[in-house]
Formats: sequence, C-alpha cells, structure tokens
Amino acid sequence: MKDIYMDHAATTPMDKQVVSAMNPVFEDVFGNPSSIHSFGRKARKYLDEARRTMAKSIHANEKDIIITSGGTEADNLALIGTAFANKDRGRHIITTVQEHHATLHTAEHLENQGFHVTYLPVGENGLVSVDDLKNALTDETILVSIMYVNNETGMIQPIREIGNVLKDYQEIYFHTDAVQAYGLLDIDVKEYGIDMLTVSSHKINGPKGIGFLYAANNVKIEALQFGGEQERKRRPGTENVAGAVGFQKAVDLAINNKTDRNTSYQGFKDQFISHLSDSGINFEINGDEKKSIASIVNISFPGTNVESLLTNFDLDGIAASSGSACTAGSVEPSHVLAAMYGENDERTTNSIRFSFGIFNTTENIEEAANRVVKIVKRLTT
Repeated sequence: MKDIYMDHAATTPMDKQVVSAMNPVFEDVFGNPSSIHSFGRKARKYLDEARRTMAKSIHANEKDIIITSGGTEADNLALIGTAFANKDRGRHIITTVQEHHATLHTAEHLENQGFHVTYLPVGENGLVSVDDLKNALTDETILVSIMYVNNETGMIQPIREIGNVLKDYQEIYFHTDAVQAYGLLDIDVKEYGIDMLTVSSHKINGPKGIGFLYAANNVKIEALQFGGEQERKRRPGTENVAGAVGFQKAVDLAINNKTDRNTSYQGFKDQFISHLSDSGINFEINGDEKKSIASIVNISFPGTNVESLLTNFDLDGIAASSGSACTAGSVEPSHVLAAMYGENDERTTNSIRFSFGIFNTTENIEEAANRVVKIVKRLTT
C-alpha cells in the first residue's frame, strides 16, 4: 500500500529542479555575501538574482525584499517591527480571529506591550467583512494585518477590496500573510495597495528555512535582531545563499506553472469531493467552496472526531491534517472553525483539511477517496 500525501498546505516536497539548482551552490559558493573579495561577490551575485526574481513575482522593487528564515519570522517582523517603529503615531492594530498563529501570537505579544488589537470576526463563509474593517479603523490605527488565504479552510479573503479602502489612509500600513496564496493567485502589491507581504519557500516546493517579507519603501520598520547591517539594516545575519537560490527556482516554477497548477489542483479537489458524494457518506465542506483556493478543502465528518480520523488515515497511508490540536486524550478545537461556527459546534473537532500539490495524481486522489470513505463508514456505523 502506497502512502498518499494530502497535506501540501503544511509543507511541500522539494521539486527535483530546486534540488538541482541548489547543489552547485552548496559545492562551489561558500563566500559571505557581505565580503568584498571575489568569493563574497560571487555569493552576492546569486543572492541579488534571487531577490530580483522574488520581487518581480509580486511586481515589487528588489530593494523592498527582506529575506527571512520563513513565514513566521516575516510575520513577526511585519507586526512587531512596524508597531514599535510607529508607536508615536498610534498603538492600534487590526487583524482577524482566524489568522495563522504566527500572526495571532505576535498580536497577543503586542497587547502585552501596550498596544490595542482589534480582532475582526469572520462569517460562516470564512470571510472577513470589509465593512467590519472600516468600522474598526480609528485615528490611532497604524497597522492592518489580514491573511490572503486561510491556511485551514482555503478561503480567499477580500484583499484587493481591503487594499482599496486603506489607500485612503496613507498613515496605516497594510500587511498580508500570503503564504498559502503565493504561487497560485496573482499578486501585485502596488496595484492592490499592499505595504507588506509574507511568503514562505517550503509552501511552494522550495527549501525550508527561508522566506521573505516585502516591505514597501515608505514602511518604517525596526529590526527585531541585533547584529550586522544585512538586508538594508532590517534583518541582520549572513544570508542563506543556497536556500535563496532554491527559493528562486521554486518561485520561477510556481509563477511559470501557475495556470496549470491551479487547473490540476482544482481537478483533484473536484474529483475528491465528487467521490465522497457518490459514496453516500455524510460530510460537509467548511466555508464557501466557490471562494476557496484550488489547493485546499476543509471537510467536516459528522459523528467522528479528529483524533480517530487522523489516526486511522495515517494507519491507512493518508497524510492529512486538522486545525485542532491533538494531545493525550483531548482535542483543542480549531480556532478558525470556532470563529466561523462557534466554539461548541461539532465541526471544530470533526473536520479535516486535505490539501493538494505536486505529489498528487488522479490515481492517488481516487485511491485516497476510497480509503477515506472506508474509514468514515467504519467510524460511523
């Protein structure tokens, strides 16, 4: 029995072309990009080329790309760095109740530092209301941080509409965590009014341990670490050149294959859902399927629970995940689904996220659906 990977929203396998791009750098490029001698200049050339590719993918200036260790660091830098650099103008921040913990826990930290945070609600469709955002804005607001695509439900948030609203508030920065959107959705930071944007390499078949934060030239931001003057004094530390080259290749592949990947992943999702429907098992899709990204579907299986589902899936060779935190004998409900349906709704503890990517084929999606149906029937009869 072959294992089937359906957890690409958690992480993705590195593309073989990415590995091939990185290997020569590991072998031949060891110089420090900050060194002025030939070894350093060679490393700097690779780093600069990677930065240009990243910037071009979101229609940004290469000088506005800050290379980080991943999405979490980028989110932390966006929120904490701008909050402390702009606290003289105000101490109010707006985000949502369904953000990734890289944003939520950072917002909670800022509350402990004397900032006021408004957490916007979401509807049962998993979407934030633009009107709610408008009503939350105050003279003290300095930052709005709303994720582009929710990592659990795949719901695409109204980022362009939010950006248009905030264009009338030049003193308020707009940050979006685009980790799940990048590579599948078109992104133009200038057209959309985005001041800061987070991306992570390992979500697009690149190496782990590297990401970037786009921060527009007008954004006043403080470094979180202390050291050298790398990344234009915004993020000290010797850059990960091999990782940057791998990230660059992953970006190239994602952007050049965006249309094909969307078509393929949507096909996998439709095939999977159709098979579940034909089987007659009881299930519900969480959120508005028509407003979700092609790569993610979050499904509630009434009469089951997360622990038994994930355990049985794993034993049957299916890798999937849940927003619920499973610990010994207990399940902490998904904060995203609790925000959508209420803390006591059974969907918060019986829902599974399936996410599609390059490890999938029509054949293994069909096989995965068969195994899921068999397991759900066994657990509900």
